[in-house]
Amino acid sequence: MQPHTRYARSGPISVAYQVLGEGAIDLVLADQWTSHQEAQWDVPPVAELRRRLASIGRLITFDKRGVGMSDPVSMQSLPSLEAWIDDVRAVMDAARSDRAALITTLGGALMGLVFAATHPDRLRALIVVDGWARLLVEPDYPIGLSPAEVRRKLEQTEAGWGRGVMLDGFAPSMRAVPGLRESWSRYERYAASPGVARGMIGNLLNLDVRDVLSAIHVPTLAISHADASAIAPRFGRYIAEHVEGARFVELPGMDNLMWAGDQAAVVAEVGAFVTGANPVHTPDRRLATMLFTDIVGSTKRAAEVGDRAWRALLDRHDALVRSCVQRAGGRLIKTTGDGALATFDGPGRAIEASREMSTSAPTLGLHLRVGLHAGEIEITADDIIGLAVHVAARVSALAGPDEVLVSSTVRDLVFGSDVAFTDRGSRVLKGVPGRWHLYAAEFSRS
Repeated sequence: MQPHTRYARSGPISVAYQVLGEGAIDLVLADQWTSHQEAQWDVPPVAELRRRLASIGRLITFDKRGVGMSDPVSMQSLPSLEAWIDDVRAVMDAARSDRAALITTLGGALMGLVFAATHPDRLRALIVVDGWARLLVEPDYPIGLSPAEVRRKLEQTEAGWGRGVMLDGFAPSMRAVPGLRESWSRYERYAASPGVARGMIGNLLNLDVRDVLSAIHVPTLAISHADASAIAPRFGRYIAEHVEGARFVELPGMDNLMWAGDQAAVVAEVGAFVTGANPVHTPDRRLATMLFTDIVGSTKRAAEVGDRAWRALLDRHDALVRSCVQRAGGRLIKTTGDGALATFDGPGRAIEASREMSTSAPTLGLHLRVGLHAGEIEITADDIIGLAVHVAARVSALAGPDEVLVSSTVRDLVFGSDVAFTDRGSRVLKGVPGRWHLYAAEFSRS
């Protein structure tokens, strides 16, 4: 479930923010210049990055004034870096965060660098991912872009805004991912209009914060991607060379958007830096079959039987799910109050567990929706992450009472078994790219 959107007061301005996860370390994500707190969860790789960061500590995201769900501003008076810094402080205060690691990307790095120089007491670390201190070329800054290049980028952005233009320039490896351009295009439209995009980006492309670099005295990490053409590694290297004690890391890849490409490698570097551990990127990734359950009409049933009886019924439900999973050789990841998530190393075992659950739950007076999907997941200490997890959850949400709904991947993997399936057609799964063919597993109820 996505976190609730809250609002902090930054002077007269309401700034939208969300908090995800928990832990001893706070992380504030100032992702480029644009964002939308609720639409970010509809773009699978963007949502995945947020969840990965939240595995490090408590993640705080926000919409800067003028974009997303925060208060709009006049086109004649676009926000200054100082105003955005005020927004960060207001959000941290509202979230009761005294000190945090500030993660900035692309144009958001300009604000982050100034924030680190002016409010070192609020930061435990600064991370700059594919950012810059100045973009335009100068006699003393030969690494910059020519005015013609900057003008072309600005014109391309305004012309293509709302149609996924940032994928072309900043995430070329992701352009062919089915459904991604559609979801990212909506994100762009929700976040800002073309006029706001041109105004904001025009300001950022012309800013120069090189003079503040020598005043930064918080631990700083600059990350760049080796083959990125939009924002090349030389910009991040410059920052690291001019901030005292800063560390520069160049990772493989051609994408500048933090969520694109190998986001796990970026998160591993961020986690290692803010925790002081050595960066070890050895994720436990494997193919697994996910099983999601949901109690049909749980809210209504709880109101009918009362809190105490409902709690007792949920305990019996949890015990049933746990025993079914264990007997089928699976792993119960978590219960969710009115459902559960489990994994299996084979779809046949997942189907067996789901069969037992769906046929046994009615004896408790409960009816379940069950969804199955097989795909690659990453296993963390106490949870699982990955696009496949989202797919399984969406499949479960479409199942009917006492129905076990599976993806075509599951059906194909058990081809030749004695399990029969009924075609439920091709469906769009909310927030998941492409169309998915779904099937209902058929069991004897005798």
